[in-house]
Amino acid sequence: MELGLYTFGDVGADPVTGRRVSPAERLRNLVEEIVLADQAGLDVFGLGEHHRPDYAVSAPAVALAAAATQTRRIRLTSAVTVLSSDDPIRVFQQFATLDNLSQGRAEIMAGRGSFIESFPLFGYDLDDYDTLFAEKLQLLMQLNGSEQVSWPGGKHTPPITGRGVYPRPYQEKLPIWIAVGGTPQSLARAGGLNLPLALAIIGGEPARFAPLFNLYRQAAQRAGHDPVALKTSINVHGFVATTTQEAADTFYAPQAEVMNRIGRERGWPPTNRAQFDVARGPRGALFVGSPAEVTDKILAMHEILRFDRFLIQMAIGVMDHLTLMKAIEIFGTRVAPEVQKALRS
Repeated sequence: MELGLYTFGDVGADPVTGRRVSPAERLRNLVEEIVLADQAGLDVFGLGEHHRPDYAVSAPAVALAAAATQTRRIRLTSAVTVLSSDDPIRVFQQFATLDNLSQGRAEIMAGRGSFIESFPLFGYDLDDYDTLFAEKLQLLMQLNGSEQVSWPGGKHTPPITGRGVYPRPYQEKLPIWIAVGGTPQSLARAGGLNLPLALAIIGGEPARFAPLFNLYRQAAQRAGHDPVALKTSINVHGFVATTTQEAADTFYAPQAEVMNRIGRERGWPPTNRAQFDVARGPRGALFVGSPAEVTDKILAMHEILRFDRFLIQMAIGVMDHLTLMKAIEIFGTRVAPEVQKALRS
């Protein structure tokens, strides 16, 4: 199993101290976090694309490139690229550039986007939410598969007649993952296209997502692909610290601030500490606790879901940089090795 981290690069006021973190400071710290994750032995670091004042990362490939030449082995991925509102050619070129800078460690995690700010920003109609993604994904896959591209064009993309797209990746092809939030049609599409799947689980009981992985594999098999060869990931929220209490107390305030802020926009009821404590229990979606607790929970979820990659968003909301760096070190040096050891045995 691969283990790693992802974040959106939150900026704004620390909910505990009130201190404000600017995009410049957050991006500098972010590079340090990626470098530390690499040194601590983690496998993957992902950055999510957003176009809001509360996040510093609107261009994941650029931010990842800042860390590419300072790291050695960690894979660098978007988490996610909002492909629906972007140009597939530019996405491919940016990540191919990142791939060359990192000598073959770049990936794309493509999604439709759970936030909608990029659609009006770049002049797209939300009524085309799904067709934009489906058409642009097909073009991205063709760009990835062939140096010379001929494309008939469609509702959302112009035709291309035998044009080369450069640079080519350092790898033979860029790994392209499909990121989904649980929509059955999205999982079936990923399986039918024979693409690896990243499933975001940020609420409810993770065990209830098992039928979605089954749906994904069944769709792959119906399309003539080997479902055993397909990779899956779960992307979750959580935090690890020396003790359970420290982890819970550190993570609750920033995580609650983010969930409540987004909840006010979307009509969700406010969260509270009691709900948080239930969610970090054995059956909940939050992976918060001591190294042993987080290790046990990852292994328990793996028994049910059989995923190949586990990504945790510990940097959700604004929190102290040094505290976060300590958590990254613990996750890389104490949790990841124990998970791998248990899986080997």
